[in-house]
This record gives sequence, C-alpha cells and structure tokens, in this order.
Amino acid sequence: MTTPHPAEDQEPYGSEGRDRSLDVAVTGMAGRFPGAPDIATWWRALLRGEVLTTRLDREALLAAGENPAVVDSPDYVPVRGLLADADRFDHELFGISPREAALMDPQQRLMLETAWRALEDAGCDPTREERVTGVYASASSSAYLRAMLTSHTLDAAGVEEALRANEPDYMATRIAYRLGLTGPALTVLTACSSSLVAVHLAVQALLNGECEQAVVVAAAVDFPQLGHVHLPGGILSAAGACRPFDAEADGTLAGSGVAAVVLRRHEDAVDAGCSPHGVLIGSAVNNDGRAKAGYQAPSATGQEAVIRAALTAAGVGADTLGYLEAHATGTRVGDPIEWSAASSVLRELGAAPGRIAVGAVKANIGHLDAASGLVSLIKTLLVVRDGKVPPVTGFRSLNPLLETAGSPLRVRPDGFDWDGDGSPRRAGVSSFGIGGTNAHVVVEQAPAPAGPAPEDAPDGPEHLLVVSAATPDALRASAARLADWLPDHPAVPLADTARTLAAGRAPLPYRTAVAGRTRAELAGRLRAAGAARAVGRTAPPVVLLLPGQGSQYPGMAVPFADALPGFTTALDDCLTRLAEEPAARVRAALFDPGFPAAELERTELAQLALFCVEYAAATALGGLGVTPVALAGHSLGEFTAAALSGVLDLADALALVTARGRAMGACPPGAMASLAVGEDRARELAAAHGLELAAVNTPESCVLAGPAAAVEALAAALDGPERARVLRTSHAFHTSLLDPAVPLIEEAAAGVRLGRSAVPYVANATGALLPAGTAVTARSFAEQARGTVRFADGLAAVARAHPGAVCVEAGPGQALSGMAVAAGLTAVPLGGRQGTLEALGALWAAGLPLDPAVLTRPGRPAHLPGYPFAGPRLLAPAATVRTAPPTAPAPTPGPAPEADAAPARTPGDLVAARWTELLGRPGLTPDADFFDLGGDSLLVVRLAHRLGEDLGVRVPVRSLLTGPTLAEHTALAASLLLAGDPR
Repeated sequence: MTTPHPAEDQEPYGSEGRDRSLDVAVTGMAGRFPGAPDIATWWRALLRGEVLTTRLDREALLAAGENPAVVDSPDYVPVRGLLADADRFDHELFGISPREAALMDPQQRLMLETAWRALEDAGCDPTREERVTGVYASASSSAYLRAMLTSHTLDAAGVEEALRANEPDYMATRIAYRLGLTGPALTVLTACSSSLVAVHLAVQALLNGECEQAVVVAAAVDFPQLGHVHLPGGILSAAGACRPFDAEADGTLAGSGVAAVVLRRHEDAVDAGCSPHGVLIGSAVNNDGRAKAGYQAPSATGQEAVIRAALTAAGVGADTLGYLEAHATGTRVGDPIEWSAASSVLRELGAAPGRIAVGAVKANIGHLDAASGLVSLIKTLLVVRDGKVPPVTGFRSLNPLLETAGSPLRVRPDGFDWDGDGSPRRAGVSSFGIGGTNAHVVVEQAPAPAGPAPEDAPDGPEHLLVVSAATPDALRASAARLADWLPDHPAVPLADTARTLAAGRAPLPYRTAVAGRTRAELAGRLRAAGAARAVGRTAPPVVLLLPGQGSQYPGMAVPFADALPGFTTALDDCLTRLAEEPAARVRAALFDPGFPAAELERTELAQLALFCVEYAAATALGGLGVTPVALAGHSLGEFTAAALSGVLDLADALALVTARGRAMGACPPGAMASLAVGEDRARELAAAHGLELAAVNTPESCVLAGPAAAVEALAAALDGPERARVLRTSHAFHTSLLDPAVPLIEEAAAGVRLGRSAVPYVANATGALLPAGTAVTARSFAEQARGTVRFADGLAAVARAHPGAVCVEAGPGQALSGMAVAAGLTAVPLGGRQGTLEALGALWAAGLPLDPAVLTRPGRPAHLPGYPFAGPRLLAPAATVRTAPPTAPAPTPGPAPEADAAPARTPGDLVAARWTELLGRPGLTPDADFFDLGGDSLLVVRLAHRLGEDLGVRVPVRSLLTGPTLAEHTALAASLLLAGDPR
C-alpha cells in the first residue's frame, strides 16, 4: 500500500516545486547495538568501518548455558553481534515490580527503555505526551518464554503470567500503557522485514489522521546470546563474518539490538520548531506471493515492485538517489537477487551507472532479524543528515555473481563524503522478510529549520537547566552526561537546551537545577551538583519568609524582574497605587544599582521599597503555583504578611507602610547589632551596655539596639564568637527609641479596614502562628513596631505546624533562610547568592508544583543526551533452568519425624510474605502501597486467593482494592480471622 506524492520538478529546498504535505519527519531516534550503547557511539564506529560482532570464548558460552558438545563441534561458530547488559532493566522508572519485570521478555523491556529515549530525543516528555501517539512494535521470537515454559518450574498461574509478559500480543500495548500513549498500538510481525513494515504502517496512520505522532520500536535479543552451528547450504556464515556483496561472502551472523524512531507529519514538526533527523518521503510494502522457488526464497520480481512503488509514492526519480541501504545478508543466493532487482528497477527509473552507493550494516553488527529494517533506516538517516557514507566493512572484491554492466549500484570499501550538489540528499532502504513481505522506504535530508538559531553570548541572559531521574545514581549520571555534552555542541543554543529539558523531559523524583550564562559555567555547576532527596507524590508545604529593613540594596528588584515571571506586573500594580513622586523614587531605588545606598537606608524609602519587592515576589510565586500554607515576616515583613493574608488590601497596606516608615523615620536615630548568642546572654549584654533586646532570631542569634554610641561600644568590647555585627539601619527599631512612632502607627492602622487572615502568619510580638480567620487589631500593628521580634519562636511554631515545609525567602538577601535552617526547616532564598533563577529551579527540585518551562526562554526541541538506564539484572529463575525432560513423580513420603512446632505466623507475616512473593519486593513498610509497587488487578485476585489459602477464610477482592497499603491488608486479614468467616 502506498500514498503517492504529487509529481515534482526535482528542485532544491526553498523552491515551490515539491509538495511536502505527505512527508513524514523523523523527530527522534534511539538505539542500542552490538558494541555500542547508543546511536552516537555506533555511528562513529560505522564511519570507521569497525566490525562490532564478538567472538565468544568457551567459558562464556558454557556459562550462558550452551551444550559443551555443541560448543566443541567443528561446525560451531562462536560469533554474534552481542548486546551488552541485555538483562538489565530500570523497572522502577516504569512502575513495574521486580517479579513482573523478571518475567518479561528482555526484548520487551529494552523496547520500553528505547521508546522512552526516542521520545526524549524528539523533545517529548514520555510521561506527559499530549499528542495522540501510536505505537508500532516488532520483536523476534521469544526464546526467553520458551526457556521458562520448558523449565517445568511454573504452576498454572505462573504460566499465565509468563505468557502475558512475553507474547507479542502485548508488546505494543504494554508500551502504550506504560507511557500513556493513546494512538493505535500494533504489533507488526513479518519476519526480518517487520520493523520497516511497521514504519510504513506508522506513516500511513499519520497521513490518514489516525495519530499525530508515532513511535516505531523493534528488538532482536536472543536468550541466551550464543553462537551458531553452521549448516552446509544454510544462511549462517561458516567463517563467522558477514560480508555482503563480497566474493567471499558465505552467509550472515545473528545480532542483538533494539531501536526506535519517532515520526510526525513534516509540517507539524516544522510548526513545532523540530530539527528532524531526516524525512520519509515514500514507502511501500508488498509480498512475493508464489513467484519464487520456495517459501523462504527471495523474489527479484517482488523486490523490484516494492522499490518502484516506494519511489512512485515519493514522487521522485531514481536519478535523485545517491545511496541505498540494502537488506544485504551476505548470502550466496540472496545478495545476487537483491543486486539484480535493485539494479533493474533503479536503472529503469533513470539512475545512471554507478550513481548509487550501497551500504550494508549487517557487515558491522550482524543480522538483527525483526529489528534489522529499523536499524538500516536509522543508519540511512545518519547518512543523509551528515553527508557521510560509511565503508562496507570487510568488502574486498565484488561477488562475481553480481551483474555490474550498467548497474546504478556501486560498493566502496572506503567511506566518503556526500555533498549532495546543492540538492537534498536522498536514499532508499530495503528490508525483505522470509515469507516474502518486502518493504522499501525513501529517505530525504531534512531541510534546515526556518530562521536563524539564537546565538549564545557570555553577557547574555541566564538559562535554567533542570535534570531529574528515578534514582540518585541516574541523576548524577544524567547531570554528568549533560555537562560533557554542552561544550561539544556549540551549535545547539542554550535556550533550546533549557527549553527541551524543562518541557521535554519527565519530572522524576530525584532532581537538580542549575543556572548560568555560558556552557562552561553550566557544565561546571552540573558537575558540582550535590546529592538530591526524592520528592514525594504531594508537594511539600510552602512558607514564605518576608524580610525586614536592613536587607535592602540599590537595584534589588533586578534579579526578580529578570527571572521571576509575573514579578514586574505585580510590582507595577504596587507602584501605580502610590503618588507619582514616591513611586518614582521607589522605582529608581529598585532598578538602579547606582542609586545612593545611604538614601535607600532612610526608613521611609527602605520600608516602602522592601514591601513592594516582597509583595510582588510573593504574588508572582502564587501565579506559578507556589501557594503558601503560612507566612513569616520579620518586622516590616509582618506587614507584607498581613497584606498577603488578606488582613490588609494592597492600597491600605501601602498607605500603612508609608505611614509606618514616616513615623519611624521621625524618631531619634539609633543603631542595631546582631550577635551569635542566646537570649539570656543577650539580655546580660544589653543591661551591661545600656541597650535593649530588639529581636530573638534563632536560639543562638539575637539583635540588640539603642543609641549609636552604645552599639559602637558594644562592638568594640566584644571579640571572638560573641563579636557584634552592626546592621545597616538608621534607627534602633523595636526599642524605646521608637515610642514616639507607636501612636502614629496605631492611628494610621485605625484608619484602614482590617479583615481576617486567610493564611496563617507569625505575630512578631508573641512568636505565635496566628491561625486563619484571626481578627487583627490596629493596636497590634503599633505594638509590633515597639516590641521584641520573637522570630525564633515564630519559626518554631511554623516547624511544629508544618515539619516538612520549604521556606521561600521572598525578598532580597538570605538572612531569614539561615534562621529557618536553624529551626530545622528547608529554606530557599530567592534573592540569595545563587541567584533568583537557580532558586526557582531549586523550588522545582524540592517538589513544588512549579512548571520549569515558564522559567525558560523560547526555544526549539533539541536532541540531548537521553536517560542513563542502568537498572538491575533481572532474570526469572525459571528462565535460567536449562531444558530437561520431565522426571517421574517422587514417591509419597511417609510420616515426618516429630519436631518442635514452628512458631505461629501472624496475619502481618503472612500478608507481607505474599506481597513479597507476588511483587518480588522484600523490606516492606506498613504504608507501602500494593499498586505503587507494581501490582495490578490480576495480582490482587491472586493475592486474595493465596491469602484465603493461608488464613482459611474468604478474602474479598474489593476490600484489597479499596485499602491497598500493607497495613490495611494486614488489618483486613486480622479482622477476617477474628470474625471467623468460613471459606
């Protein structure tokens, strides 16, 4: 079946001569191959012409289970394309229990991981893909299943589980389920051509509107991975080398690997800003029927027809092709037939003699069976993308059975560059299956993205890079790989990298985030990123910290305006409510780093400027989804808390802060000093130096205040651990020197409407956390300015109410964050040394519901390093038992000798044992959830049956479903025993 393109005039990109409406872009791809863990490594090896197959030693073969007599046979060839670590699986990432994972066919496990990586490469978050995405999956026959079924170790339920975990019926649908993909999910099996046929079907589905995106994934991993016995006249090589089209070719080799591509309609990919690896412009599938010598024999007629149909669908002539990736198994019969068929049809369609270079990837890695067509497609995409044609490895001289006279095909033992002569590079890919199903795809070089990419500059904007993983080790590996990748890919703008990481990667439990302006800076910070704690399913509670006077500095709004979306709008909302002259002064102080610091220290200006910054930052955070459960403001910050809590509306809050600053500014001048001492020692020092206790910030940090001369005398008298640090203030706040301001503040507060608090906040005078709904009096605002700030007590109250809270300091500096840490809380200062953008990233890393994509600049999807899968080795015990004939039943034993009775097992012991059996997870905790650990409805039915046998009662499945934790299952078992419910 084909969908033909309209005819074209063969004009280059940028012309209107070619209709691209039926083109399909390859937006992502991933793979693991013999001798290469990823596509980049594999491509470098292909360009060098490396043979990636492995000669296995006798010990390794015997350890893998090969029969010694077979290994020692003179016809045994101990060579194959070996896939390393094929038994590993990152089951936790996919929410699969160890037991279920061990039962799964390793091919299907690898396909899950590779589909994930391909979606990442396409710039898609595999866990939140909103497009209707189809899955087209192919794999070779499961020797793993055969090993389990012939081990005679599985009971009836185990056989059912093994079938469900291995049979091809569930291959595509399992991927769709685990990744949440809602398009068609089809398993495609046509022997060796399976995966290229799957590509054709996916293309048709996209063009027919059945899906918006498609993942095509295929695997071929034998179990175990061994050599082969050469049979005279068979297709497997006696020499242990696959040499397609060569005079000494004697057959193919088995290889193992897995590959995946992501497809989208070309115009959709262009609209999304994607940079495709290449474009599929035509494809076709047919079958030889009976026009061949036998079922397993190839047919030149069928192969010619499928190539002709694919070129017709593409709407291009054979004279525009420069490369053909052949099926090329290196067999004596197959290669000459393929050469003859391709030569005939390409010559007929206009290809000049020797125009088309032939490639044959099986010479490097062996024959990957059901995955071979997809692997060939990926290689061809790299050829047309990079303009480099790898050598045909091992080729010395052309097979004399090949017809070379006038053939458009040529084989080169060396690689070469392919410039394309200004036209898009085009190539064909063939894949033919035993049984006669043939597939051919025409590939074209992708056009360059429209518009120039943004350039990076050392003095450019900051970029936030977010990285997450399912385990701490994977997080470190991801950060390190990205750090290594950044300097080597200067052509990928940092904006694209940041955007792809934020919007095209799954937000997994272990996270880190770094910000910087250059690649070197970002790479260094990624390498230095510390260990991370896993975020929970629910976001931690947030407490906003709102600093008081002394934290201000000229230009303090700039970091927030640059990095915090919504900040500028909220700040403008504050400033427009002020009179013109104070608004102008506040704006200048907030945005001009050269604004006179001494002027900003004046109480009237400092308090108003701080309030505006804090209110705007908190409002912007709310717009990002960061909603506080409590507010803790220090001195002036309590007024910001009152406004954010709803006690004051914004206009009244600005008026009250203005009046407060004016009243305090009119008081006698004074000074303040911070000391690293407890409250009792602070009171002793205050009495000795004629000062007052202004604040208790932590159990070991206090502030004394009073006349400037007394503060200076204190500072001069103290040294060592008790050394005093004089603060940047003009007055002795929270002392008797502020007594003249108290009635003025109360009068101003009495003139505004005071509502009830909607969000709990700390009262400085008492250190209490005022609950929501509290009525606040005008007098309390006045007393707050005079009394000691009991911030340590306030933070202790916050810690008791919200022990897992993340405190966000929504203002300049980071003094309050240190106080929160001293109270045992986690703190992130938005205005700290790390910078506002990285602080916002830290909030995401802490599990707050903040979308990092809103913190990035516009960018295109970029091809970045994928997830570093490194799961445990998982093999089902039944699969490791070598096939053996059933043995006769053992005689029935006689009565067992008397022995001490075993201790009775409690319901909790029994339930935990059955969980471990069914899920493969020991070390369970009471709050463990059966479904979170990989259980499903079928396993719940089995659990109910097993527990019923253990307890001698009927265990209702519905109760196990509605109360899924271990503690709830244990309580259910105990209650059923107590009730004595008969079976």
